[in-house]
Amino acid sequence: MNFKKELPLLIIIVLPLIYLGYIYNSLPETVPTHWNASGEIDGYGNKSTLWLITLLLPVLVYVIMTVVPKIDPKKKIATMGKKYNQLKFFLVLFMSILALYIIHSAKSQSLSNPNVIYILIGLLFTFLGNYMKTVKPNYFIGIRTPWTLENETVWKKTHQLGSKLWFAGGLLIVFVGLIFKNETAATLFLVIVIILTIIPLLHSYLEYKKLN
Repeated sequence: MNFKKELPLLIIIVLPLIYLGYIYNSLPETVPTHWNASGEIDGYGNKSTLWLITLLLPVLVYVIMTVVPKIDPKKKIATMGKKYNQLKFFLVLFMSILALYIIHSAKSQSLSNPNVIYILIGLLFTFLGNYMKTVKPNYFIGIRTPWTLENETVWKKTHQLGSKLWFAGGLLIVFVGLIFKNETAATLFLVIVIILTIIPLLHSYLEYKKLN
């Protein structure tokens, strides 16, 4: 591992841990751990569970993204080069921001704006849409259906469609998060995510049937 190259990521990873460590003693023993679509608290837990959040979000994603290229049997991920490193950086950054927001919400005992989560996820979809067409066939990242994994042409066509669809869908999710509130935002968000999931899946099946 190139420590100098990984240093920016390691700094991003520890930010939620530093923030949680700084405020930990001031937190009550029981803190909010879940909110409904309206931003109302509907679940509590021990404050120690916040440490788990900081581990499961940025740290786990960092470990997975670091290990995957080394265990990829086809070694296709390694051929992405800088594109993969940029993807890894953004995903870790996204998870760290999400962890910071959750910790802050637990501290303030309220989810000041639940739509922030939708906006963040929308930005994530937009970013992934930018990179999807560059992902080579592999067993770990991308739209991995039985049909994309079976045929490289199906993989390529599915990811070309998915790239455009996720980019546009991500922008639409951001728009929903900025304009709509509460249950309306939650419903629209869920519908969009289902569409972004189902269409590439169906497309991969149809492309495979067309070729076979």
